[in-house]
Amino acid sequence: MEPTAAASTPAPASLVVIDPNGHRTRVPLVPLPFRIGRQPENNLIIRDSRASRTHARIVAEEGEYAIEDCGSRHGTHVNGKRISRHILHSSDRIEFGAQDSYQLIFVLDGEELTRLMEQMGTAEKNAPAPGVGGNLAKLRAILDLARTLQSSFSVDDVLASVVDTALAITGAERGFLLLRAGEGLETRVSRHRRGHHLHASDLRVPREVIHRALHHRRELLFMNFDPVGEGDTRPQDSIADLELRSVVCVPLVRIRTGQGDTTSMLSTGGETVGVLYMDSRVAAADLAGGNRELLQTLAIEASTVLENARLLEEERAKHQMEEELRLARAIQQSLLPGKLPATGWLRAAGSSVASHEVGGDYFDVTPVNPRCWSAVVADVSGKGVSSALLASLLQGALITATEHPEAMGRRMERLNRFLLDRTGGEKYATVFYCLLHSGGRLHYVNAAHCPPLVVRGSGEQVALEATGMPVGLVETADFGVAEQQLAPGDKVVIYTDGVTEAQNTESAFFGKKRLREIVAARAGEGCAAMHDAIQEGVAAFTEGAAQSDDITVLVLEFAGDP
Repeated sequence: MEPTAAASTPAPASLVVIDPNGHRTRVPLVPLPFRIGRQPENNLIIRDSRASRTHARIVAEEGEYAIEDCGSRHGTHVNGKRISRHILHSSDRIEFGAQDSYQLIFVLDGEELTRLMEQMGTAEKNAPAPGVGGNLAKLRAILDLARTLQSSFSVDDVLASVVDTALAITGAERGFLLLRAGEGLETRVSRHRRGHHLHASDLRVPREVIHRALHHRRELLFMNFDPVGEGDTRPQDSIADLELRSVVCVPLVRIRTGQGDTTSMLSTGGETVGVLYMDSRVAAADLAGGNRELLQTLAIEASTVLENARLLEEERAKHQMEEELRLARAIQQSLLPGKLPATGWLRAAGSSVASHEVGGDYFDVTPVNPRCWSAVVADVSGKGVSSALLASLLQGALITATEHPEAMGRRMERLNRFLLDRTGGEKYATVFYCLLHSGGRLHYVNAAHCPPLVVRGSGEQVALEATGMPVGLVETADFGVAEQQLAPGDKVVIYTDGVTEAQNTESAFFGKKRLREIVAARAGEGCAAMHDAIQEGVAAFTEGAAQSDDITVLVLEFAGDP
């Protein structure tokens, strides 16, 4: 008989992600297969250049989870041993071939509930005969919570079940689950012991009283009041005025999952996400016979539910942002020249690879008239969407060109003032802007850009040094126009600092020396061959390591005027 779908579906599980600084986050294992690696398309991104692009994946198999190595360079290790495939068990430690890199702890969701039920069973065995019925009622409530956790997709339903279970354990009459809202608390769940909902206004105890009590006693606050006593045991007159017999407050906090089987709660004030509050007007709440421990375990379960819900919401927002960035990247790539000249007196080959979804580099090659071409390469400071938008603005400003070299400096001065007015000097760009005439005369403005290389057919190399400051940085900047005579077969290699500052897995830089060696070796070949050689050289050096800067290369070749 074939197993049913329910039998083959594993229980919900998560990964506790520990970054190199020791910070922990909890990530649900959805969807499956769950891919782990360096590239943005993975479900869990490992921001470590030593991790492979797709390093490993977790799959479901006959009701269990298995991790598989995806041919990574440094290997996948589980509990210190390198594996190609491994069936995961709770608390397994996953590493990626480097001790100072990320660690993942595999945990099955609801483990704290299992421990709670075990504690409940122990409490039932140790309880005297009169308490057996009460313990059975508590066990029934815990089983109802277990069914809710397994079957419900509603966070509110699960939290309501948590409150009902807490009321069954303590014997309190009313339960409220309150969550942080700025500096205060707002009610998320309001329940009566008889199973019906209450209105949020039924909790008349001032929120600041609960907040202050938790601030001074974080683990658990339990107060029984003597309705006829006179002492000073009542902490607040407002509570006394409500004629409450008992008050119980349990903090809901971010959880910390260790490498063993234990889950504990953080104790720092900033990690409180809410509170489980209960009170009674007739009978005192019961926290004897292990009920205190059961209540604290319930609080951990509620904290886990809230944390998973928060992570899921973050994941949805992240996916939406990634989709928008992918669209922005597609638009940005479409703005690059779709076709570069491959015949005639000028030929060109170029590419731009963004280090993030969108980049701050751009290049363009535009015909001015049959006897003149314009070319530009720009690198905007910073990364991300703001730099990409500024790069698009620069492209629009320089898309039209004049064949008169004396106008190039004035155009750059106007662009410099425009950027200063719009960004106040917070964003600037290095720009190499040139005009090449059919006779081989090259006029250029180098606004603090990486010096392009003029590569002669003989192998000689000439660097085109800066003639001005970056645009958008200083209001009084001048942009001088320089010139260089090209001979047929000469090439101009224009690049951004993402090329020379590309890093390998050992954090070494590609450097100008390697670039010069590559172009010298291809001096007698065409622009396409030289461009491809630079790309291949950078890729071989970096070995797939994630880069912090965009990589842009443009090679112009003067073939001579026929």
